[in-house]
Amino acid sequence: MRLGLAQVEPCSNPETNLETAGLVAAEAGEKGVQLLVFPEMFMAAPDDPSDLPSLAEEANGSFVQGLRHIARTHLLSVVAGVWEAIPGHNKVYNALAVIDQQGQILERYRKIHLFDALNVTESRAMSPGDALPPVLDLAGVPTGLGICYDLRFPELFRSLAGRGAELILVPAAWYSGPFKEDHWLTLLKARALENTSYVAGVSFTGPHFCARSSIIDPFGVVMASAGEMPELLTADIARARVEQVRTKVPSLRHTRPDLFS
Repeated sequence: MRLGLAQVEPCSNPETNLETAGLVAAEAGEKGVQLLVFPEMFMAAPDDPSDLPSLAEEANGSFVQGLRHIARTHLLSVVAGVWEAIPGHNKVYNALAVIDQQGQILERYRKIHLFDALNVTESRAMSPGDALPPVLDLAGVPTGLGICYDLRFPELFRSLAGRGAELILVPAAWYSGPFKEDHWLTLLKARALENTSYVAGVSFTGPHFCARSSIIDPFGVVMASAGEMPELLTADIARARVEQVRTKVPSLRHTRPDLFS
């Protein structure tokens, strides 16, 4: 399966972001991409979190409908960060919409770990999800999901691997700052090595984000890594490689659930 990561600039206008998605999807289709992944908050990256309630939509709002059209048009699955409205509340869900090649909504994952750290307080404007992310068949590969700050919680990734994930996607808006790029790249590689799974992280470019989207194979090999500019990053995901690495390093079979609750 050919995976594409859309490292793009953040924008606060959903309509502009849909136009960007269409352009990137056209390029991805020409390159044979079957699964295209956009960053966290791709629907809109507002400067002021107080704008989120006015931006958020229901699960099948106009933005997601636009993504569904793009998926159908270019015959590829799409994963993208969206804002989901919570009826009767002024907070929103930070979520991922997962859409298949026919434009059908497969799943919605709501971020469970909110980033209340390093002078950012997401919980002021967002509510956490209360369900683990799913493992889905995307273009023939069992695929798990995480969002940005989830990357710092290894138990989530072990749960995904234990439920069969061979590829884990991490759409992010990974803020820049001292050592933050090192954290991003180190954690992506660690999650791949720990779980002998492919791990692919895609973030925004721009002055506030570290970019450096990357695809790591199950043995910790960096297959593709972007710089600081917008880029469509691609790599081929091979299930046989997962089987090969898990035969050499059968750490998932060596876990001790009898000792850990």
